[in-house]
Amino acid sequence: MTLLRDESLAAAFDHASRSYDALVAANPGYHAHLRRSVRRLGLPGHGEGLRVLDLGCGTGASTAAIRSVFPAAGVTAVDASAGMLGRAAAKPWADGVRFVHAPAEQLSEAGVTGPFDAVFAAYLLRNVSDPDAVLGTVRAVLRPGGRLGVHEYALSGRRADRAVWTLVCWGIVQPVATLLGDGPLYRHLWRSVVGFDTADRFAGRIRGAGFDRVRALPLPGWQTGITHTFVGSRGKGRR
Repeated sequence: MTLLRDESLAAAFDHASRSYDALVAANPGYHAHLRRSVRRLGLPGHGEGLRVLDLGCGTGASTAAIRSVFPAAGVTAVDASAGMLGRAAAKPWADGVRFVHAPAEQLSEAGVTGPFDAVFAAYLLRNVSDPDAVLGTVRAVLRPGGRLGVHEYALSGRRADRAVWTLVCWGIVQPVATLLGDGPLYRHLWRSVVGFDTADRFAGRIRGAGFDRVRALPLPGWQTGITHTFVGSRGKGRR
């Protein structure tokens, strides 16, 4: 099974954008988990005076989580899929949110420049061709001491967790997605997770990209051992 990448993946998300929110709504705890991961950024107060980059915002669920937890922060939300981004931008937002169409690897070309106080990336890093390069780009746009939060499917390494993930994908998600005409994207979803780093390995990848105080934190419910929050900081003494 071939993974979708770059333009092919963006096109698949464009097609799926019309039904994406409905599928998300059927996932128990999806929005609550995003808010929990955002809180784990550990930013002060309500985000007054802070700039947050929402990298891979999709239809805006992660953007909404950031605004819910830090309503006073300015948010720049970026996505490579024009269809997903259009759905996000069409929703009602308070002042302080802007949307930019760009791949994660081409932020500067799209006019997205730092320094940001925090970068939040949900369900993004396993979908890019070069996660190390994207982590390097993220570190470059963070201010010294800035916070990174990654909310990602990264299996614990236990067979039971892989079995649960496979059961959910092939028993529930895939049949629905196929009826909607989005089977290839959700086959990619399954494969992209089982072929991605384990949680420990991904935490090590973040450390290798130059982040300090990196932690992998589990999420509750059926996604325990399947989805994790990864947090870290850009070291103040490093360039």
